[in-house]
Amino acid sequence: MKLLFLTDNFPPEVNAPANRTYEHCKEWVEKGVDVTVITCNPNFPKGRVYDGYKNKLYQKETIDGIKVIRVWSYITANEGFVKRILDYISFAITSFFAGLFIKTDLIIATSPQFFTAVSGCGLAFFKRKKWVFEVRDLWPESIIAVGAMERNRAIRIFEWLEKKLYQSADHIVVVTDTFKKKIAARGINPDKISVYKNGANLELFKPQAKNTALENELGLKDKFVFAYIGTHGMAHGLSFILNAIKPLEKSHPEFAFLFIGDGAEKKTLVKQAEDLKLQNAVFVDSVSKKQIVDYLSVMDVALVNLKKSDTFKTVIPSKIFEAAAMEKPILLGLEGETKGIIEQYDAGVCFTPEDQDSFFKAVKSITGKEKYQETLEGSKKLVKDFDRSKIAAKMLECLKEVNNK
Repeated sequence: MKLLFLTDNFPPEVNAPANRTYEHCKEWVEKGVDVTVITCNPNFPKGRVYDGYKNKLYQKETIDGIKVIRVWSYITANEGFVKRILDYISFAITSFFAGLFIKTDLIIATSPQFFTAVSGCGLAFFKRKKWVFEVRDLWPESIIAVGAMERNRAIRIFEWLEKKLYQSADHIVVVTDTFKKKIAARGINPDKISVYKNGANLELFKPQAKNTALENELGLKDKFVFAYIGTHGMAHGLSFILNAIKPLEKSHPEFAFLFIGDGAEKKTLVKQAEDLKLQNAVFVDSVSKKQIVDYLSVMDVALVNLKKSDTFKTVIPSKIFEAAAMEKPILLGLEGETKGIIEQYDAGVCFTPEDQDSFFKAVKSITGKEKYQETLEGSKKLVKDFDRSKIAAKMLECLKEVNNK
């Protein structure tokens, strides 16, 4: 079986779309599938092409048996709505033309933004092949939720296009149960929607002792470390976290908050920390996938947070599974489906997003010796049900069924 997978993020980028796509494709290759990925030259999130790459029109490489084709795109940092739209559209165009020359049995196109899906849909039409739309984010709903755009004529056009893509796809793969319900509510047959949630690569993410050298380098020795690892964007509500942790400097000087990553709000957040004269916050730029495990080892609790919005009740951040795989309890500022998972497994403590009193109570709870041990055991149970390799295998069976219909 030959698969053509379109994604605008792929390793060496380390965000959630890149990780999910790479780990699934790697599993499929190991099962004998011929996988070709069309992607951009790595540049996320700073909008600078990584060392060793150039933003050429077309270049090829092989990563763990995956055939990777990198095409030119308009490159910009992960900030500024108009520039990012140009980025998305340019990749949709160049990936479409590159895909015309690839032999395949089935086409998969993944969001979060859906212009990649436009390319997948177009390729399916011209190549007379079936295509699968993998929906990792309800776009454009999510850009309204973070305040990037108000609901206007452009958004209505995007929503119309979104629905057309759902209707066109031969099958839809989503990452949460709520996504399936929302898409079905728009008149899409639920029988053609399958749920394959995120998970953790248990070969990479596994329990280990704290990296003492890194702990000393970051000034975190003898500290109880809460760590946020991921994109510092408009959706993530980190400005609230910085304001909330200021009083903890005096009441709990043993606490430290580590923020690892980059994004549209990074500079603003660093400036905010400077203005607040925060002594308990440490910022680190994005690190490689191999390094991330060392940074995860340093933390005592994983901090996962999003802004308060009904839209974000539908998402499940993949970082909860990676933290659980490292046997780290989770401090969760998110409602909806993710909260349900954390409470089901007792893998952490939840607080109401952007509610300071709720945040303080959650911090006090999870740092209690008895509760900490309970959530530690809960994280071990959670990860057993979210092994990325098992999820990839189940998704592959679904793709085979779609192709054979």
